[in-house]
Amino acid sequence: MKRFVLRRVFTGILTIIIVFALNFVVIKMAPGDPITTLMGKENNSPELRAALEEKYGFDKPLPVQFANYLKTAVKGDLGTSIIYNRPVSDMIAEKVGATVLLGLVAAVLAALIGTVMGILAARHEGSAYDVIASGASYTFNSMPAFWLGLMLIILFSSLLGWFPSFGLSDTRAGYTGMAYIVDVLRHMFLPVLTLTLVLLPQYFRIAKSSVLQVMNEDFITTLRATGMSEKKIFNKYIFRNAILPTVTIFGISMAYLITGVTLIEIVFAWPGMGRLVMTAITQRDYPTLMGIYLIMSISVAVVMLIVDIVYAMLDPRIRYE
Repeated sequence: MKRFVLRRVFTGILTIIIVFALNFVVIKMAPGDPITTLMGKENNSPELRAALEEKYGFDKPLPVQFANYLKTAVKGDLGTSIIYNRPVSDMIAEKVGATVLLGLVAAVLAALIGTVMGILAARHEGSAYDVIASGASYTFNSMPAFWLGLMLIILFSSLLGWFPSFGLSDTRAGYTGMAYIVDVLRHMFLPVLTLTLVLLPQYFRIAKSSVLQVMNEDFITTLRATGMSEKKIFNKYIFRNAILPTVTIFGISMAYLITGVTLIEIVFAWPGMGRLVMTAITQRDYPTLMGIYLIMSISVAVVMLIVDIVYAMLDPRIRYE
């Protein structure tokens, strides 16, 4: 297992460098530049442009810019935002907590609820529950996340007035302690519900199809022929084999947590990474974009490594050495 982990760590580092290099080139080749944003459309002073390009290192060739950025990134310095004139690492640190809180809670709930629903539908295939659960899954899968979020705001916030529709907390109330936690949970309800309903169908379909596939395997028929109880067969053989695809889906959703909640954060004015990404894109804030993409690349590599290790623990047939 140690050799496998070391190989995966090396592959992950190489993947991060390659992906980041591609993102670096694509960002630089995109139309527009932050210097124009800083100068304003009515200011075309060549001297000012040259001074700003020299200040931010844009006057150097792309390979030199890339090498310089990697040198500082290895030390933990992700540069300074051109638009906000603040360290990118500080900006990400302020926003990442809200994004992880929102995305992680929704992903865990969707994985648990969707997997349980899928398993029950597979074990009672063709029943009324299966028809209703499958219909609900297809319905929510066809709904755009931003539209569903707006509909929930209209219902639970505008009409019923049960939950707030924007922000992480009520800053004017000045809550502390348990009152603050309750306030955050109330603000989280609608965005978490939206994201959970959007993610739930994929876990439902994966769990149902995986359980049905394993239940129809020849070795399951053999176990039944030996007189083993259905409960033992399911718990010991069907569930452990069928849960592997769910682990993969959960790992992928965790890896792309930042981009996955962008629309939800915009709809609910959630102060997370998604809004920071959109602002950096529209303002052509290169250092901020590169810092975010670097964090995303690292998160993908780390989560994929964890998923592979969990695979080895769940399925003893997998041997990496």
